[in-house]
Amino acid sequence: MLEVKGILNGIVLDHITAGKGLTVFNKLFENTDFPVVLLMNVSSKNITKKDIIKIEGTTDVDLNVLGLIDSSITVNIIKDGKVTEKHNVTIPETIEGVFECENPRCITNADSWAHPTFKLVGKNGSLEYACDYCEEITKYRL
Repeated sequence: MLEVKGILNGIVLDHITAGKGLTVFNKLFENTDFPVVLLMNVSSKNITKKDIIKIEGTTDVDLNVLGLIDSSITVNIIKDGKVTEKHNVTIPETIEGVFECENPRCITNADSWAHPTFKLVGKNGSLEYACDYCEEITKYRL
């Protein structure tokens, strides 16, 4: 059996849907200087299989991006080897600066001072967000 030791200070992303761990890693931790462990297809009591990511040395993670990728993720903050905080990730109602508006004429695509902000308008099968500037519907794609 594979054994991965606990971390002293950092974060553990648990209950990632099996197969989505690599997507989370690529979106958030690909260029990090901190040690990262990605476990894929780990047996779980609650679900058949899951992915887990452990990051030593940081407690900074963008919960909105995690919610876009997989809303079943649990974020555990580890200090001195113990879980001190636990956060459940949700699909963000409002998101800023994570993706671009699909409308090529939108001001956010033409001027650097206008940062795209979106409001959730639909989550049937795919996440759909309306741009605050032009109201164009943009689907979030992994």
